[in-house]
Amino acid sequence: MKMLQKVAVAAAFGVFAVASAQAQTLTIAVGAPVTSLDPHYHQLSPNNAAADMIFDRLVNTDERSRQEPGLALEWRAVEPTVWEFKLRPNVRFQNGSAFTAEDVAFTLGRLPNVPNSPSSFAAYSRPIQRIEIVDPLTIRFHTAEPYPLLPLDMTNVRILDRETHERSTTEDFNAGRAAIGTGPFRVVSHRMGDRIELERNDTYWGERPAYARVNYRMVTNDAARTAALLAGDVDLIDQVPTSDLARLRQDQRVSISERVGLRLIFIGLDHLRAANENSPFITDNNGQPLGRNPLQDVRVRRALSMAIDRRAIVDRVMEGAAVPAGQFLPEGTYGFVPNLPPVAFDADGARRLLAEAGYPQGFRITLSSPNDRYINDARIAQAVGQMWTRIGVRTAVDAQPWTTFVARAGRADTSAHLIGWGSNPDGSHPLRNILATVSRDRGWGSSNRGRYSNQQVDALLLQSLSELNEERREELVIQAQRIAAEDVGVIPLHIQTNIWATRRGIAYNARADELTLAQDARPAAAR
Repeated sequence: MKMLQKVAVAAAFGVFAVASAQAQTLTIAVGAPVTSLDPHYHQLSPNNAAADMIFDRLVNTDERSRQEPGLALEWRAVEPTVWEFKLRPNVRFQNGSAFTAEDVAFTLGRLPNVPNSPSSFAAYSRPIQRIEIVDPLTIRFHTAEPYPLLPLDMTNVRILDRETHERSTTEDFNAGRAAIGTGPFRVVSHRMGDRIELERNDTYWGERPAYARVNYRMVTNDAARTAALLAGDVDLIDQVPTSDLARLRQDQRVSISERVGLRLIFIGLDHLRAANENSPFITDNNGQPLGRNPLQDVRVRRALSMAIDRRAIVDRVMEGAAVPAGQFLPEGTYGFVPNLPPVAFDADGARRLLAEAGYPQGFRITLSSPNDRYINDARIAQAVGQMWTRIGVRTAVDAQPWTTFVARAGRADTSAHLIGWGSNPDGSHPLRNILATVSRDRGWGSSNRGRYSNQQVDALLLQSLSELNEERREELVIQAQRIAAEDVGVIPLHIQTNIWATRRGIAYNARADELTLAQDARPAAAR
């Protein structure tokens, strides 16, 4: 019996050894481009995914977006306005520098000072009034008021080395010279918009990645990603095209990993131009300026939302890989708003609202969208455009590559735009970034590209950010979100299901935050 057990173990080890020998390099094809290796330049999921392979955070998150120790082993509020973090000992950056509290203080000081950031991380350092370094492995953050979100904020901040990065620019990171962290992989080379080549950091403090080398390719064409997987050119793809999903599920060469995510696809509207101003891409039906911005009328915004058949988009465009949404977060998350379902499709009601608002014949509008960022993004925009056109709002869709689109949206150079937000599982996160009035001093509205502003929402958000009672804080967050929803600050469409496909024999740990991380893949025999 013992001999049989030894033979079985030897055979299993042999299979694992062969798999390991064949799997030294993992090739990944991702569907969205990484726009920078500077972890503080652009608050964007593809960038965050790349950063999380190279750098570390004080507080990490697991596949369900639950907090867990990272570079900090533990944290607690030692006083109502003081958070203390105990740092992990014996951690080194990839250039050999020791990680200490000085590096944390430097990193937080850098966040609001990254030049030309299109979506700043400054909100995560703004509440901190003073940083106290107690010793090399203990740091305290002093806030003006009680601030319950500080650990959550630290899940968004990748830590840099003060000595290495004090004079580094975003260009230095993109060139690879400054892309040095404490993470599980180090950068070998970077070709902007094309690929990142990585190698395992064998001095990493955490779990050793299964693969020694990673080829992280950006393949924004859906058909090309699937074809590359089936041809064996890549081992793993994200943003699995919904049109290929049924076929891939039946293919014995492929494994599917999926999880309902935190990514809301929504439409932002022009709240920047006043009611008596022209919005840049709205005209009358003859193509002439209206002389006013109809989107400032809540009845128009409600009509546009009611005109959208979300279930049809989920079923026909997304092919079931999403759930219709009436708010930013899925049920079960902190700050989910009860009794706030997706707006019901009602084309006749939408026409009546337009007439009440003074637009019985509608008007013309351009809906801007990326065509290479989110699953079926351009197709979703086309579907919405057709639905708006049916109620008299004649819609042209302008779908562009993400880098072009997001620069325009960041300048508020749209009247309506389709975009996504991958939220933390806390309702205050979209409030601060998407719905709060843009404020550099507070670090609010960093991704509020429609420039929505509502004093009631701001007041409730501000109150929630100093409320240490979690039940009361959640009530405030829910109330703020409900007001913004009734005011149609944005138009929610659906929450994506995150789907990855791998070659058979490779296991991937699907994440709610949709980040595609090489450290989450391993030979299936090793699990």
